[in-house]
Amino acid sequence: MCEIPGSGHHRSSQERTRAAGGITTPDIELTLPARAENIAVVRHAFGALDDALSLDPQTLADIRLAVTEACTNVVLHAYPDGDEGPLEIRADIDADRLSIVVRDHGAGITPRADSPGLGLGLPLIASLAEAVELHRNEDDRTEVSMVFSLAPRATDPVVNGVRR
Repeated sequence: MCEIPGSGHHRSSQERTRAAGGITTPDIELTLPARAENIAVVRHAFGALDDALSLDPQTLADIRLAVTEACTNVVLHAYPDGDEGPLEIRADIDADRLSIVVRDHGAGITPRADSPGLGLGLPLIASLAEAVELHRNEDDRTEVSMVFSLAPRATDPVVNGVRR
């Protein structure tokens, strides 16, 4: 959902697409050099979702951790041999779900004997997100797509009569 300032209601991604003349506009879109220091920038941007959506603390923590892991994978694995390329993040909020895509222009996911990681990032993301997909898109870019439910859970606390 995207809040229309002053209107008191939210627009779906379909409404935003129609309003933009048939072009889908993401709620968050970032393109940064794939460097370790930029992971904090991305994490901070997703932390601001709480201001806009009043997410429960656990959902926000899960989103931030999953996005951090996906971005870390890009920084560590997408551009070997010290090459630098883009780290692209796109997020769309629609009704009660958040869809996030983390994309790179690297060579894809292949086994590496010299991998600096433990191989726990993707399983961790899968445990945090409602759905995860790893693939190469039509432009031959590696993408990690994640979906998170934003719907209040029955176990979420009630604050001022509203389940958060």
